[in-house]
Amino acid sequence: MRPALRRGFTLVELLLVLLIIALASGLVSLALRDGDAVALDREAQRLAALLESGRAEARATGVAARFELVPEGDPGGGSFRFTGLAPAPPGQWLVAEVRAQIDRGNALRLGPEPLIGAQRITLRLKDQTRVLATDGLAPFAVLDTEAARP
Repeated sequence: MRPALRRGFTLVELLLVLLIIALASGLVSLALRDGDAVALDREAQRLAALLESGRAEARATGVAARFELVPEGDPGGGSFRFTGLAPAPPGQWLVAEVRAQIDRGNALRLGPEPLIGAQRITLRLKDQTRVLATDGLAPFAVLDTEAARP
């Protein structure tokens, strides 16, 4: 009698191949995060840090400080500016396509008062949106996108 020939794959071998494919596709999908989302997250974190440093300087020096958006085509250049702070922090976005809108006004008041009132600014890059806000006492922070929707 001849021994039976083995044909095909065992169930364990098939499951192992499927597991390897699933792990590889999961790692690739994590590595391919949207570049616009990453850039806007970086801009939002940077702006929050700039606003908080401006706020701290305004309180420490007792000088009124504001954050203002520069209109398109303004001869002074830049995308935004801090008034009342010396030396002024940088006034350019890291990504030139970023657009910002200050809710309920044209400037953010940074101090010198410790309680500055609730304020929000919305950053946009293509179809991505981030909202920075403060309740007036807490630091400026990036809000959760779901919580930021009215």
